[in-house]
Amino acid sequence: MAELLTLDDPDDPRLRDYTGLTDVELRRRREPAEGLFIAEGEKVIRRAAEAGYAMRSMLLSAKWVDVMRDVIERSEAPVYVVSPDLAERVTGYHVHRGALASMQRKPLPTAGELLSDARRVAVMEGVNDHTNIGAIFRSAAALGMDAVLLSPDCADPLYRRSVKVSMGAVFSVPYARLESWPQGLETVREAGFRLLALTPHEKALVIDEVAPHRMERVALMLGAEGEGLSAKALRAADAWVRIPMAHGVDSLNVGAAAAVAFYAVATGRPAS
Repeated sequence: MAELLTLDDPDDPRLRDYTGLTDVELRRRREPAEGLFIAEGEKVIRRAAEAGYAMRSMLLSAKWVDVMRDVIERSEAPVYVVSPDLAERVTGYHVHRGALASMQRKPLPTAGELLSDARRVAVMEGVNDHTNIGAIFRSAAALGMDAVLLSPDCADPLYRRSVKVSMGAVFSVPYARLESWPQGLETVREAGFRLLALTPHEKALVIDEVAPHRMERVALMLGAEGEGLSAKALRAADAWVRIPMAHGVDSLNVGAAAAVAFYAVATGRPAS
C-alpha cells in the first residue's frame, strides 16, 4: 500500500512533478523529457491506472483520500496529502477536483506498428491546441477509430489539458508520431490506407459520396483550427472530402468536424 505523507511546504522537492502546471511552455519541455504526465480528477486517474500507466505519486486534498482509497491500496507510489491552499500554491491554480497523479509515460509505438492491425486511422497535422487534441481523441475512441497519427508539430496528447478534455480517452486510442511531414504519409499509404484529406475546399467531394465506410483501410487527415491542412498535406492526399454545410456556415471547429467525419468513416464497418 502507498505511504500517505502530509506535506505543508510548497517548496518541498517531493512536489516537483506538480509545480507550475499552468506554465504551458515549462510543462511542454519538462514532461516528455522527464517521462511523466499529470492525470487530474478521480476518473482520469483511474483510467490511466487501468490503461497500465505506472504511478509516480499522487497529490490529494484530505477529503479525497477516502474516495481514492482503493487506488492508494493498489499502488506503492507515495501519496502527498496537502491543503487546497498549498495545492494551489504548488500547481498555480485551484485544483477543484482535489486529486492529481503524476504518471510514468510509456514508450510510443512506431507508426508502422500501429498500422499493421488498424483499419480506421486519424492523422493530425499541426493541431497544437490541447483542447482540440483532447476532443479529437475522445471522438476517436467513441466512434471506433483504431489509432491516431500525429505530425511532428502536433501538441502532446498527454498534456494535462488534453487528458482532461478527453476524459482519459487518450489512454484508449493508441497513437504515434510520424517522423517527418508530409513524407511520413507514405508509410500510411504503403500500409494499404487511402488518404482522405478533410477540407472545406469547394473542390472536395462530399464525404458520404466517397463512402469511406466501404473502404478496406482509411486514414482521415485533419488540419489545425483555422488554417486547416497545409498545401503539402493536401497534395499528398488521395482525395479531398468535406462535410456538407447549411445556413452559410463554411466550416466547423476541428473537434466537431472530426466527430462528424469519424462517424462517416466508421459507419457500417464490421463489429470487432
